[in-house]
Amino acid sequence: MSDQTTKLVVIGAGPGGYAAAFLAADLGMEVTVFDPEVNPGGVCLYRGCIPSKALLHVAKLLSETEEAINWGIEYNKPKIDINKLRLWKTGVVEKLTGGLGQLSKQRKINYIRGHAFFLDNNTLEITDLNGKKNKFAFEYVILATGSRPTVIPALNLDSQRCIDSTGALALKDVPEKLLVIGGGYIGLEMGTVYSALGSKVTVVEMTPGLLPGADRDLVRVLEKGLTTKFESILLNTKVVEMKEVKGGVKVRFKGENPDLQDQVFDKVLMTIGRTPNSENLGLENTKVTIDEHGFVKVNKQRRTDDPHIFAIGDIAGEPMLAHKASHEGHVAVEAIAGHKSAFEPRAIPAVVFTDPEIAWCGLTENQARKQNRNVKVMRFPWAASGRALTMGRVDGLTKLLIDSESERILGMGIAGAGAGELIAEGVVAIEMAANATDLKMSIHPHPTLSETIMETAEMFFGTSTHIYRPKRKE
Repeated sequence: MSDQTTKLVVIGAGPGGYAAAFLAADLGMEVTVFDPEVNPGGVCLYRGCIPSKALLHVAKLLSETEEAINWGIEYNKPKIDINKLRLWKTGVVEKLTGGLGQLSKQRKINYIRGHAFFLDNNTLEITDLNGKKNKFAFEYVILATGSRPTVIPALNLDSQRCIDSTGALALKDVPEKLLVIGGGYIGLEMGTVYSALGSKVTVVEMTPGLLPGADRDLVRVLEKGLTTKFESILLNTKVVEMKEVKGGVKVRFKGENPDLQDQVFDKVLMTIGRTPNSENLGLENTKVTIDEHGFVKVNKQRRTDDPHIFAIGDIAGEPMLAHKASHEGHVAVEAIAGHKSAFEPRAIPAVVFTDPEIAWCGLTENQARKQNRNVKVMRFPWAASGRALTMGRVDGLTKLLIDSESERILGMGIAGAGAGELIAEGVVAIEMAANATDLKMSIHPHPTLSETIMETAEMFFGTSTHIYRPKRKE
């Protein structure tokens, strides 16, 4: 017999889990949430998106104080109080997670700190933080257990000098020399933070370019900016051995440069991806199936092979993004409520919060090429943007992929200051099936960076005001 019953159980209170729980409560469902943390928030708020963006904001500020000398303003070298910075970052996290706790109480959600384990496909065993167990019967479950940093066993050095993203965000100190293993968005963002704080940062990436899978035009802009901030970027190179020595970690590389010597770093940050948390949940006691990568298989409603169990967020597959998880959570709850709802986005935006930022949504140029899509690619350099010139940020680029026949907007990419804010216009354009004329005819405020989107659309017709590139005759 179960000790308690509930309409809906949500396992995991990250951006997907709490968004699902809140909507379900708003729709009148009885909701119970299980998570080990004091308040909702998950990895994103506690150890991911929010603390990293707080530190990246500081990094950007430090970078701007150095750039200001180009405009006739010179500052003394900033004094960094690492303890105060850490407290400020923690305060941001506590304020947000505390607010979510209040919202949970206002919605009368039963929030329980503990670990959930499936006994069968309608019963959970809950172990609280004191080890006490009880059973919960449910009508529906939404799995939102997220992911964790991936570890390479051969390089898993048991040392305080080797950290993952969680350790990097703890900000215990600022190492003189930092090696970042992995040229993905987490590694580049944290590398940006530590570089601004004073570390000499080396990034090693085993593929030919940073951010594998991202648009190369955008990555080129970013890489140009990072080469001035980082000590070194090693591409087509991998770490083959790490050994703790006096004063640091000795690292051996293997790559395209045969003369690359072993180096000693004060700390090594491992950022080679994330692994879904699909183990130790008792899913083998249900009808839920898991693929070879550890992702739970779901349909368009985010329903698993067990009709009463749904999965959202990182555990349900790529891309592992907080906003994707939140949207999936809404879809799952609406499906449980009997609404005609499906997860069918035309565009999921991705943002890398480095300096410069890069962001993209919809179809990329590589994807278009692989699909043999007949598209026109328009690129507007920010050197032609008045607003970019006033900011001293002419390193940017706005890019549109436009269907050659229908003229519909299929994809957008932006590299430059504020790219993460600007990309939302591309998401709306793609979701609403807007065409190049729609963007061209929509009046954008002047002078702004958003004008570059309008002018990129104008380039399709050969009529961009600030770029003279007449349309070629077919």
